[in-house]
Amino acid sequence: MMRAVQLTSANVIEVAAVADPEPAAGEAVIRLQAAALNHRDLWIKLGQYAGITWPVLPGSDGAGVIEALPADTQGFAVGDEVVINPSFGWGEREAAQGEAFNILGLPRPGTLAERIAVPVGQLAPKPPHLGWTEAAALPLAGLTAYRALFSRARLCRGERVLITGIGGGVALFALQYAVASGAEVWVTSSRDDKIARAVELGARGGFDYRSENWVDEARKQAGGFDVIVDSAGGDGFGALIDLARPGGRIVFFGATRGNPPEMPTRKVFWRQLSLLGTTMGSPADWAAMINLVTDHQITPIVSQVFDLADAAAAFDLMEQGGQFGKIVLRTA
Repeated sequence: MMRAVQLTSANVIEVAAVADPEPAAGEAVIRLQAAALNHRDLWIKLGQYAGITWPVLPGSDGAGVIEALPADTQGFAVGDEVVINPSFGWGEREAAQGEAFNILGLPRPGTLAERIAVPVGQLAPKPPHLGWTEAAALPLAGLTAYRALFSRARLCRGERVLITGIGGGVALFALQYAVASGAEVWVTSSRDDKIARAVELGARGGFDYRSENWVDEARKQAGGFDVIVDSAGGDGFGALIDLARPGGRIVFFGATRGNPPEMPTRKVFWRQLSLLGTTMGSPADWAAMINLVTDHQITPIVSQVFDLADAAAAFDLMEQGGQFGKIVLRTA
């Protein structure tokens, strides 16, 4: 038996003894050292995610040590330190995920546990400069940010980038990746302290999106933006269209504030803007992301670390939304 976080119904969370994973053909068993939360886990806990069958063992992010491998495995050995790609069954096309695509943690058991069984192809060597909590913070948000910036928006050195809602995991990775790639990065937030911390990470500056004149201030300070990364949508999406330079790209991976009330279609076609949806990433994106993080020695931002036994408190912190960076749980 092992310890794992188990959601037995909406808003009911417990750390329970559950059966050890039984690997299928081609699967490795990983003794997890740390795991991290994503908003996906919170939505599952709240019962707001499609396809829930209780109980659920959540968690998409994890890093650990290989404990068992199929006999014919090439490239890995028992004892290797690895991170897990949470993007399963992407499919044949780089352009978009296929029908078999799913995310680790639902429907299959996730990483908020002491052990997990996953296909060997989902593993990558842990970047050697990262500790366990940092490595566990990387997978889902790091992959999403990579695909958004590079596979979808095709970010180039010297371009000007705006990242909205700085403080969340994907937004912070997008900031770190864009800075490492030689872009000029600006951010938005409702909190001055989060903007200040983004500047410490390499942003040129930021804007409080609650201010009535923040769009005018952004134009004054930065001009237009070649790439805008957003996950909110809602009423503020029109402002992003106004701030995009002619030929600019707006890439978005969420709609936490709902759909925009209206779309200024004329502005989009006349200024030749591209609106780009994105979700997670392909195996090629995953490999390229690991290389980028390793080559540039990028360290994920960890907001707070909890023991597995305190999983309920970790979920509460995410629901409050006060974190700057990833919330991580020690699983060993």
